[in-house]
Amino acid sequence: MPATPVVYRLAARLGRGLAPVLSLFSPRLAAGHRGRIGASERLAAWGRRSRDHARPLVWFHASSVGEGLQAESVLLDLRRLHPEAQYVYTHFSPSAEPLARQLPVDTADYLPYDLPDAAQELLQALAPTLLVFSKLDLWPELATRAAARGVPVAMVAATVSPGSGRLRWPARALLREGYRAVTLAGAVSDEDATRLARLGVAADRIRVLGDPRFDSVVRRIAGIGRNDPLLLLGRGAPTLVAGSTWPADEAVLLDAFARLRARRPDTRLILVPHEPVPAHLRSVEEAARRAGLPHPVRLSTATAPAPLVLVDRVGALAALYGGGTMAYVGGGFGRAGLHSVLEPAAWSVPVAFGPRWTESRDAALLLEGGGAMALTGRDPLGGGELYRIWLGWIEDEAGRSAQGERARLIVDRGAGASHRSAELLAEAISSRLPRTSPIAGRSTPG
Repeated sequence: MPATPVVYRLAARLGRGLAPVLSLFSPRLAAGHRGRIGASERLAAWGRRSRDHARPLVWFHASSVGEGLQAESVLLDLRRLHPEAQYVYTHFSPSAEPLARQLPVDTADYLPYDLPDAAQELLQALAPTLLVFSKLDLWPELATRAAARGVPVAMVAATVSPGSGRLRWPARALLREGYRAVTLAGAVSDEDATRLARLGVAADRIRVLGDPRFDSVVRRIAGIGRNDPLLLLGRGAPTLVAGSTWPADEAVLLDAFARLRARRPDTRLILVPHEPVPAHLRSVEEAARRAGLPHPVRLSTATAPAPLVLVDRVGALAALYGGGTMAYVGGGFGRAGLHSVLEPAAWSVPVAFGPRWTESRDAALLLEGGGAMALTGRDPLGGGELYRIWLGWIEDEAGRSAQGERARLIVDRGAGASHRSAELLAEAISSRLPRTSPIAGRSTPG
């Protein structure tokens, strides 16, 4: 039977054993560990109780919210092609829990730790027709055991950044058997396809289909009502919406905003921290005070537009971008990575972001297409560079509008990958291909 390396299994068991200790130092790790306790039993119980073996079952796994939204977009298109199928969704991060609860699936839960017994139990109870991993969050134990049982293993929205640690030793050696188990892979780009092959996916099993994230964003924006109260917060004055910001972003934003208000006091800023926890919100308020700015109005108490709105909850950003006239996306000054630039672009809003954007394919596309502007980072402690971009957008409304339209055009050009990915998965369902393990080289009738 194909198997993960012994070292991988030892590392997985060690990680499981250390999880309770590490959880003491991280609320996020603690929430994830709590969610995984009993997840295997819950999923297996659903399988024994509700699995209809006369119907195909597609098991989607996505680590966090971003991967989950990409998976959701493909899942919705696949449901149209195969409405008769059952669908299971698992995730790893606690941040994906709200999304999991609203997906149109038969059951959803945390993915248990990637250990042999749990993987075997779930595959036995769920008897999936197809196992689908979103983006790059492939778990080798589950993948290799699925392949050994003849279950096709697929990847959608598959992307591998040039700097991914998975491409380096020892991760590449530990994960290789899992990627060798992949039967079908929908890569985002030619470069991603090349790097997937380096990880171990057979080249003839990879197709370049684009990124379902574009479809996900377009669908999400289209679902926001034009009378949504969040849209009103940016209307009536030039408003920059700064989304998913970190402290380094906020230092630049508040400095630029203070400079801009001296020249354009009608300017507004809606600031949306990536982690709107109470301590961080208080630190932003203090930083605004030091900069001589108006006291921030928190979104939870806002009843009308204000010069500076501080968003104190999650889930509002997509609509807030639509009320703005320009956008800033956070993450480009630190190591967390640039956050999604596609949501503001889908609203035809021009985008600015920090200098560390090179790992973001979407940012590169927007820059190449003239829909975004990147800070150079030469003024990391001040907002002079952002101030000049911001002022330029305000004073040249026609230019700003044209840049926003170019941003939207990039989004429209990227659409369609979800349907192509769903068709790829549908091939594995409809044709009832022999369940062939690319590792074991044996087949079992479907």
